[in-house]
Amino acid sequence: MKGRKWFGRAAVAGALVAAVAAVLVLQASATTTATNPYKLKTPGTLVVGMNLQYPPQMYLDKKGKPAGYDVVLLNALAKDMKVKLQIKNLDFNGLIPGLVAKKFDMVSVGLSATPERKKAISFSRPYVPYVQILGVRADDTTPATVAAWNDSSKTITSLQGSTAEQLVKKTFPKANSKSFPDQNAAFLEVATGRADAIVVENYLLAQFNKSNGNKLKQAAFPKPLHSEYGSWAVQKGNTALIRRLNTFLCKVQKNGQLAKFYKQTEGATLPPMPSC
Repeated sequence: MKGRKWFGRAAVAGALVAAVAAVLVLQASATTTATNPYKLKTPGTLVVGMNLQYPPQMYLDKKGKPAGYDVVLLNALAKDMKVKLQIKNLDFNGLIPGLVAKKFDMVSVGLSATPERKKAISFSRPYVPYVQILGVRADDTTPATVAAWNDSSKTITSLQGSTAEQLVKKTFPKANSKSFPDQNAAFLEVATGRADAIVVENYLLAQFNKSNGNKLKQAAFPKPLHSEYGSWAVQKGNTALIRRLNTFLCKVQKNGQLAKFYKQTEGATLPPMPSC
């Protein structure tokens, strides 16, 4: 009997210790959630992995400081979240592995949310558009319809090996497709009259016109020839951060700040974005 009583008391004491430990763990977890609700690597600091080699979207300016559309948007995000922003400039191939290894909180390089990538990381709603448009000479009067440009009398240029080249062949199969290994050469072919149009991303057309006296214009098609979108990436399953990012993106999209940031950095009008 004595042995049984001793064992019973020990069991009760063990249970009490376990209960207290569980309460302490829950309290610690609650404290962590309250002080670091988005599971940031360093509480109070948003650490972002980037590849600053793609002007005007993201690059290092003449002083070696991060600049471009993504950087302006991230600074606004950090201010909205009331945290500091820390940017880590890395090789593109190291970004997703680094995010999975929790070396930073998110990646900002306009990644497409592909099914394969979703297996390893989570994505926000889109924040940057990639739209292919038709650039023509400023004095061109050809109707802005596929039928008018899908003609053997038209020559359309593009960057060799790009999605734009594939789009020319798919959308305008009757036109003459002429691709170049250099983007500027494809532009100049149209500007000098040796070709009729170029399929290119809208912001690249804006950058060319900025340096070449607006020799070209965007053909007034009712919508882009093709649209894709880039998203922010975070560690798999960090739903709290995803919700926060999406709330911010919808906020700046609705109040016009997103369009302002895009025009300021990309030099072009923000294409249509998915509705919030």
